[in-house]
Amino acid sequence: MKTIQIYDTTLRDGSQGEGVNFSLQDKLLITEKLAQLGFDYVEGGYPLSNEKDAQYFRKVAKLDLGRTKVTAFGMTHRRGMRPEDDPGMRALLESAASVITIVGKTSDFHVAEVLRVSAEENLDMIASTIEYLSQQGREVIYDAEHFFDGWKSNPQYALQTIQVAHQAGARIVVFCDTNGGTMPDEIHDITKKATESIEVPVGIHCHNDCELAVANSLAGVSAGAIQVQGTINGFGERCGNADLISVIANLAIKRGGYQVLNDNGVERLTELSRYVYETANMRYPINQPFVGSSAFAHKGGMHVHAVRRVTQSYEHIDPEKVGNERRFLLSELSGRSNIIAMTTKHNIQDNRELMDRILALVVDLENQGYQFEAAEASFDLLVKRSVGTFKPHFERINYHVNVETDRSGHVTTEATVKLWVGGGIRHEVAEGDGPVNALDAALRKALKGTFPNLDSMHLVDYKVRVINSEAATAAAVRVIIETEDEEDVWGSVGVSENVIEASWMALVDSIEYKLYKDEQAV
Repeated sequence: MKTIQIYDTTLRDGSQGEGVNFSLQDKLLITEKLAQLGFDYVEGGYPLSNEKDAQYFRKVAKLDLGRTKVTAFGMTHRRGMRPEDDPGMRALLESAASVITIVGKTSDFHVAEVLRVSAEENLDMIASTIEYLSQQGREVIYDAEHFFDGWKSNPQYALQTIQVAHQAGARIVVFCDTNGGTMPDEIHDITKKATESIEVPVGIHCHNDCELAVANSLAGVSAGAIQVQGTINGFGERCGNADLISVIANLAIKRGGYQVLNDNGVERLTELSRYVYETANMRYPINQPFVGSSAFAHKGGMHVHAVRRVTQSYEHIDPEKVGNERRFLLSELSGRSNIIAMTTKHNIQDNRELMDRILALVVDLENQGYQFEAAEASFDLLVKRSVGTFKPHFERINYHVNVETDRSGHVTTEATVKLWVGGGIRHEVAEGDGPVNALDAALRKALKGTFPNLDSMHLVDYKVRVINSEAATAAAVRVIIETEDEEDVWGSVGVSENVIEASWMALVDSIEYKLYKDEQAV
């Protein structure tokens, strides 16, 4: 088995995609998720570009990520400046990242027309940057930008750039199809020639402008690349990057002979894909290869008949190998391997009748718009209710939210909640920056006397997704809330045609999960 390193740049290159934005907490959660699956490298961002990225490196250093290495991204030092005097170099070192990825110009066209330095000066900038960072004890990965276009334009100069990067101390040199316009046969041939010309491992980084990024990445591996860079779900600028979901699945399952991720990482690809979509507050495409909900869906006629008899008749792999499911659209099956895995801690796998009831309930709720991939707290409570071990810590009598504006446009929001808690009625009112914030404040105010441990939890993210957009303003919405305390981060979900009610449902699940979690820890 040949090991292929998987280098994820969702948090940096992926966030440059239109409509993609990650909060600081999002980035930390995605990093932890990638580490759980065994990704080799996670590129966190450019610490000099914004304060969020700088904070990310300070916080991620406190996480236990196992063998996963967090990488800081930067570029060669500025022209006419020594590396040690360049603020970009200082920011990279101050990030405390053990691995630094440096991007440099490979194409003579870009050197002359974009960077506007001489060919010799560009080579010196590459060499001195990598040498300086290596001398500071950092592992340096060199990304050869516009490598394939540069090779086709001037192969001698392109080769010089990667040779000086190797000689200066780069541990790996990555060939980048930055414009995404190179064909797979060209990727293979150029990668093979270049790999034979340098004595350092090489990687491949492809963009998807011709919808060939996955194919090009596989061609690069066939030609000798030992590292693939890309993003989850192919996020990225313009048409995106190579989708690591498909790259990993193809290498591990279709091609064979390659070792990627950890022992169960490939089986969690569907979970990972949808988690990142939910975290980015984006709707996932149902026809995405391997992990889309339609990837193994069959509708009517001879297809359904054939698949019921022999699954491989219309399926290229077993969907469970990537954590997905087979679906018959006219009589949908309810089994979900990833949901079954989530019930492990409840020790109910041997109760077939109970499992069938839970799975049927999950399918019904998902048809209503619920999604549990990023709402493990709500799913945990669903299981408790099904098992019969759930007893609410409080019950709603009613709530009321009032929003007022004056002539100047000033908005005042006030929420009132009435609960049955601790054997009595609590009636509280609170103001907030918006209706959900006010409702959260009033709810906590009513509960904190009975449950003081709620002071340690707070909301870190709030997302709203329209489910049936054709209903316009009457559409149902899904609200996902992320909450954390000193030890954990968890998600909860609510669905309703009323966004306040959906938010209430998610808030209640979040609090109930916290209370149960703390009770079990005692």
